[in-house]
Amino acid sequence: MEYKKLEIPDVVLMTPPVFGDERGFFMETFRQSEFEKNCGNYQFVQDNHSSSSKNILRGLHYQHEKPQGKLVRVVRGEVFDVAVDMRKDSPTFGQWVGEYLSADNKRMLWVPSGFAHGFIVTSEQAEFVYKCTDYYNPGDEYSLMWNDDTIGVDWPAGVEPILSDKDAKGLTFEEAPKF
Repeated sequence: MEYKKLEIPDVVLMTPPVFGDERGFFMETFRQSEFEKNCGNYQFVQDNHSSSSKNILRGLHYQHEKPQGKLVRVVRGEVFDVAVDMRKDSPTFGQWVGEYLSADNKRMLWVPSGFAHGFIVTSEQAEFVYKCTDYYNPGDEYSLMWNDDTIGVDWPAGVEPILSDKDAKGLTFEEAPKF
């Protein structure tokens, strides 16, 4: 596995070696010892899988009392995936990073706790799977406004996002609880 620290070094892009032939392919998607060496000592307690259509934007979500680290990947289609640093003591506080993740490139993104996370679907359909370091905690989830000017996420051009009611009413960066 190749581990690449992004502009926010705690967010890590992971690219697995893929072994393929006319029958298909094989790849290892997770190895605890390598993950610990490159990302930190975390244990995953929950796996999630979502399916979304083109232009669906999910996020930017986080839990404050029980924050979740997420190891995310796409198994069908493509998304533009974003992480926003919500940690007040971080040198990258308020900054964001984004990467295209797809079934074709097979890349994964480690988003540690203390970040708001979201994605927009850039293909006709996408299936998104992710591991979490803590359980989903209803009532503790926050939605950071996807287009907050303070953050200035550079979402893909020409995409008109489709939002849930919760995400359409997301908090501004100024209003949102920080870590």
